[in-house]
Amino acid sequence: MKTFAQLSRTALIGVVFCGALHAQEIPKILPPGLQLPRITLLSMGGTIASRGDTRLNVTNYGGPGAPRVDPEHWVADLPDMALVARITTEDFRPPQPPPPAPGTPATSGSAPGGTSSEQLYKVARRLQELASDDTVDGIVVTHGTNTMAESAWFMNLVVSIRKPVVFVGSQRPWTALSGDGPLNLLNAVRVAATPAAAGKGVLHCMNQNINPARDVTKLSAYRMETFHSIDLGVIGVADPDVVKFYTEPVRRHTFKSEFNIADLPADPKALPAVECVYAYTEAPGYLIDALTERGVKGIIVDGTGAGSPTGGPTGQTEAIKRAQAKGIVVAVTARTRGGRVQDTPRRRESGIIPADNLTPEKARMLLQVALTKTTDPKELKRIFDEY
Repeated sequence: MKTFAQLSRTALIGVVFCGALHAQEIPKILPPGLQLPRITLLSMGGTIASRGDTRLNVTNYGGPGAPRVDPEHWVADLPDMALVARITTEDFRPPQPPPPAPGTPATSGSAPGGTSSEQLYKVARRLQELASDDTVDGIVVTHGTNTMAESAWFMNLVVSIRKPVVFVGSQRPWTALSGDGPLNLLNAVRVAATPAAAGKGVLHCMNQNINPARDVTKLSAYRMETFHSIDLGVIGVADPDVVKFYTEPVRRHTFKSEFNIADLPADPKALPAVECVYAYTEAPGYLIDALTERGVKGIIVDGTGAGSPTGGPTGQTEAIKRAQAKGIVVAVTARTRGGRVQDTPRRRESGIIPADNLTPEKARMLLQVALTKTTDPKELKRIFDEY
C-alpha cells in the first residue's frame, strides 16, 4: 500500500503532466525526472531590461551609460521560471550607448522605445532559425512597450513558425517598487510553455492578458492596464493557476503567411518606403505632396471617423489624387481605433485601399511587405482583407 506522501507525489506528477498537455500550470515543487518545455528567452531591451537609481524611480531611467538588466539576470532573479520551463537566453539588444561626457545634461525620460529595422530583421531571422530547432519548444521575446506591438506584428507577418512566440515587456523598470516586469515575464514563459499556444501566431502577454499581435495596441503611457485589443478583446489569460485560451486568431499569420523574411530585400532599408499622415480639421495636402516628391511607394492616411481624409482644394483628398497619379498606393485607417474601415462604393471609386481595423503603424508594415510582391490594387486589398 502506498503512503500518503507517495500518493500525493503521484497526484502532483499527474497534475503537472496534464498541465503540460493542455495548459501550463505552476507546480508547487519540481518532481524528479520531469522534462519541462525548453524556452528561449530573447531580449530586445526596453523598460523590462532597465534599472532605476531608486525603487521609486518608475519614469526617469535608461539612457546612455545607464545600468541595464541582462537576460541572465532575469533567470537569476526569477528562479520560479525553472519550475515551468528550461530557459536559455539570447541578447539582441543594440550596443549600449556611451555615457554622456562630464558636464553634459542627462537625458530625462524612460528607456528609448524605438526599434531599428536592422534589429527587426536580425530577430526575425533568428526566430526563423529557432522554428526548425528541435531543441526549442517555445520563444519569449522581451521588448520595450512603445513599439512592441509593431515588432510583434512584423514577426507575425514574416516568420513561418508554429511554435509559441510570446512578446512581453513592462511599464516599470525591473528595479521599481511594485514593478510589473517579474510577473509579466514569468507569465510569458508559462504561455510559451503551453502547447495550446502553438499555431496561434505571435502572441502578446502582459498584465495576465493574452492578445494576438495583429490586434494588440498600447493605450496608456504609464498605467499597468495598457495593452488591449480594442475591437476583439483578449484570446486568453495567464491566471495564477493555469493558462487558458478561449478563442484564436483567424487572420493569416506566421506559417499561414505568404511573406517570409527570407524573401524580403536583404537590406531592410530597401523595403518600399511607406509613410503615415494624420487627418484632422484643415490637415494640409502639402505633406502628402512632400512625401510624393520624396519618392515614397505608399502612404497610410489615419483618417477621421470611419477613415476619411480631409477635403478641400488644399486638403488631403486632392493631394491623394496627385499621389495616386504618380503610382503611389494610398491606404486609410481610422483614427478612432475602434471599428474597421469599410469598402464603400465611394472608397472604391477613390482607389484608396481600406486597411480594415489596423492601426496606421501596422498598416504601414503590411503595405511595405505587400509592395514587395505586388502593386495591383485588387491584390493589395485582398492582402488587407486576409491579414
